[in-house]
Amino acid sequence: MSAASLPELAVDGGELLDLWVFASQLPAPLGQLGTSHQVSAMLDHGEPAPLAADDQVRQRIRALLRAGGFKPTGRSKPASEYLLAASTEAPLRSINAAVDTCNAVSLHSGVPISVVDLERVRPPLRVAVAPAGSNYVFNPSGQVIDVAGLLCLFDADGPCANAVKDAQRSKTDGETRSTLVLLWGTTALPGRAEAAYRWYRELLATMGIGAELIHPRP
Repeated sequence: MSAASLPELAVDGGELLDLWVFASQLPAPLGQLGTSHQVSAMLDHGEPAPLAADDQVRQRIRALLRAGGFKPTGRSKPASEYLLAASTEAPLRSINAAVDTCNAVSLHSGVPISVVDLERVRPPLRVAVAPAGSNYVFNPSGQVIDVAGLLCLFDADGPCANAVKDAQRSKTDGETRSTLVLLWGTTALPGRAEAAYRWYRELLATMGIGAELIHPRP
């Protein structure tokens, strides 16, 4: 992916947001890519990893999500907390190479991460707090999440991703050839989002996938 083809992203996230965003061009359609052994191993939360989440990480991520008025509890808790709860009895289920890498890094780092199909979002792209009345469908069965007050990725059609649940319309599938990944870090955890990004990049490299940083600008 050349610098000229990278999407532009406007960010208005407030002083707590430590956002890291990158794009990847896949060497083949996602359905044809296998998940590497290195990534698969990290779907087990008991596996040693470069980063480990704790209660302080959980609390500070929740504070980031609350800053705009959102309540990150219950079914609206950060995606990283959902992954940890889901992995307590068995490793996370493999979905595809892109989502598996996202889940592995989020599980261990405690940083919520969004991965969207770059060809399914329409510019202009921006990150901002969603206004009152904002919602979208987040799964194939048509369930809707109210994202008012939550930091979200917006495209021309409205909000489509955040630290809780991404929109169904922007999710990856077997035909995906390029992805946009957002690590929803907080300045209250200095360096954690960057460390998660760097580990993410290393894991992608095990599958021949690169990462082109969009935000913060390199």
